[in-house]
Amino acid sequence: MKIGILNVQVPFIRGGAEIHAESLRDELRKRGHEAEIITIPFKWYPPETIIDAIMIARMVDVKEVNGQPIDRVIALKFPAYYIPHDNMVIWLLHQHRQAYELWDTDHGDLHKMKNGEEVRRIIRECDNKFIPKAKKIFTNSQTVADRLKKFNNITAVPLYHPPKNCERFKFGTAEDFIFYPSRIDPIKRQILLVQALKYCKTPVRIVLAGTGNKQTIDEIYSIAKRDDTISHLEMKGYISEDEKIDLYSRSLGIYFGPYQEDYGYITLESFFSGKPVITHTDSGGPLEFVNEKTGFVVNPDPKSIAHVMDQLYENRNLAQKLGENGFTLMKKLNINWDFVVEKLLS
Repeated sequence: MKIGILNVQVPFIRGGAEIHAESLRDELRKRGHEAEIITIPFKWYPPETIIDAIMIARMVDVKEVNGQPIDRVIALKFPAYYIPHDNMVIWLLHQHRQAYELWDTDHGDLHKMKNGEEVRRIIRECDNKFIPKAKKIFTNSQTVADRLKKFNNITAVPLYHPPKNCERFKFGTAEDFIFYPSRIDPIKRQILLVQALKYCKTPVRIVLAGTGNKQTIDEIYSIAKRDDTISHLEMKGYISEDEKIDLYSRSLGIYFGPYQEDYGYITLESFFSGKPVITHTDSGGPLEFVNEKTGFVVNPDPKSIAHVMDQLYENRNLAQKLGENGFTLMKKLNINWDFVVEKLLS
């Protein structure tokens, strides 16, 4: 089968969505299909540019290539799922979040822009019109499915997939640090974790990995210097896949505290490494996996984070047990590519 994977690309930005598309392509090829990622560039400002992107998507022709039909397309993100095709499956990573759950929050920007209200209305109308045209509608998590139902009254089936290289993650002896590998950004809330250090009663450390927002990085250093906790903070920046896997295995536990995450590979990578996860009541996707048996769900404030960091530091047996429970959960949920591909192509 010739399959096109429809996605958008913000130039020079790479994250989970790009890894997701590449993994899907590779898994389809392993099973004998011809698969290619078809992307359109995306820019979200000024808001009128979003309307241009919608129009561009509607004009893209992916029904055939070089005289050969594309048998099926799998669309992942806004506005790629507006591209016309008679045999489209949507596996929704997320809609344009600024028009939905991030609207009028500290993490949104569309509501602050001139004509933002009108652009939001158009986005919602287009979603309501074009998403139901797909043959099947899946989401990458229950969180995303719930949003689609809440805002658009469209029903979708969550379809979980494993993180890249999940078979390489390994159990290791816990050291004294909490690990957080993620793009540095206000919505990922590394700042809350760094603020927690001054409330910790144990000498627990933090290791952050990732690149991103310079202003947020500067603020992280400023907080650590102000609180005299800089000696307990390590900023790794960009790290290789091998180093990431190693840090997971040696960590005491994992912090994953974003605001309204769609899915979040970090939760799954933690559990495949046998590590407990600290997340928040408003973190979205991680809450589908993290509970009192696999980690901690706490309020998004530094003191609450510090309390559970100290618990993990003082009780290594608890940390190990929670992590093992997380690993067992991954096996129980049947999170594997064979299942995913079967559902997408059936």
